[in-house]
Amino acid sequence: MKIGYGRISTADQKHDLQADALKAAGCEKVFLDTISGSKAKRPELDKLKEQLRAGDTLIVWRLDRLGRSTRDLIDWINWLKEKNIGFISLQESIDTTTPTGELTFHIFASLAQFERRLIQERTHAGLAAARARGRKGGRKPSMKPKEQKALQQLYNAKEHTTKELCDMFKISKPTLYRYVKES
Repeated sequence: MKIGYGRISTADQKHDLQADALKAAGCEKVFLDTISGSKAKRPELDKLKEQLRAGDTLIVWRLDRLGRSTRDLIDWINWLKEKNIGFISLQESIDTTTPTGELTFHIFASLAQFERRLIQERTHAGLAAARARGRKGGRKPSMKPKEQKALQQLYNAKEHTTKELCDMFKISKPTLYRYVKES
């Protein structure tokens, strides 16, 4: 079964263009959302996901109607592939039910992975350069060394509960245990 999905961002826009294109592509069911693409929770997309079965084909008017980012699109395509569900994007002429369409999508996925790796490399290089200049990074300690010592003494004295100590020093339990462990 061919199932279509369309999305518009605001109520001022109309679904007509996408709905007509999806019906012309042979979709028996069409799910339409009126919500920003930046929202992870999309009611009609969730309903569509429940309807899809092995052997079905999900059809969208354009890739950006389905995914919020390249990563999101890749996750969708991988999920569809695991479930043996085809995917077609009408505007980009991607059809993962054909060898050429699958190749095209994998090229896009490879470029996205390449981009992620470049970002990681730049991040690591930036952190290394900052460390070389003496910058430590991370959050500043929530307590001064004197306060840490006082906390340690009170904790070892066992006269206060951990909750009382947390309230006294205005810290969380994990922070308390981290400072106690470090001492």
